[in-house]
Amino acid sequence: MAKRLNNDSPIGDILNKIIQVNKLQSGMDQIDVKDAWANLMGNGVNSYTQNVVLKGSTLYVELTSSVLREELSHGKSKIIKMINEELQRDVVTNVVLR
Repeated sequence: MAKRLNNDSPIGDILNKIIQVNKLQSGMDQIDVKDAWANLMGNGVNSYTQNVVLKGSTLYVELTSSVLREELSHGKSKIIKMINEELQRDVVTNVVLR
């Protein structure tokens, strides 16, 4: 039987416990990474972004512009660092631009 939290628990603690017990962290990471990409890259890059998918610790980004893909490929380590800082933990270790 699961441990019951008392009525004085903050809602954030309760939600974190639900995520942990139901093993939902990977799905939450997917959502968080998509939001971080949108926030960090801005409207210019987002207008050329088709899809952002996190598989394991690798971020796959589909772009419609080959020029932008080439430009971003030079800053992969910076992209990884910025996303992990935004999420306040190491989620992404590699970026694949398609």
